[in-house]
Amino acid sequence: MNIYIANIPFKAKEDELRELFEDYGQVSSVKIILDKETQRSRGFGFVEMDDDSEARAAIEGVNGKDFLGKVLVVNEARPREPRSDFRPRSNSGGGYGSNRSGGGSRGNDGGGWKRNDRY
Repeated sequence: MNIYIANIPFKAKEDELRELFEDYGQVSSVKIILDKETQRSRGFGFVEMDDDSEARAAIEGVNGKDFLGKVLVVNEARPREPRSDFRPRSNSGGGYGSNRSGGGSRGNDGGGWKRNDRY
């Protein structure tokens, strides 16, 4: 079972979290999630336990427990929801004038608006 842990202290190490959960059974893996840019803890993580009854006991036993000065929030992890395909586009020019002159995407005629263009 995959277990979600929130409110993990930033100074916590994966080994310390493993020890906390090993009081309830065998732990398969531990992962504290890090920020991609700073490589610092984001304050949450996951523990994987193969035995569901041990995992449920760990959730009950660790949820609300003080760990290195913070109270942990522990739940069964839910499956990650699919992300939408929407990705914000980079806008180099910004505003209304970004593609109105100089080459643009309107073929070889130089693009942009011309005096005789119709709406």
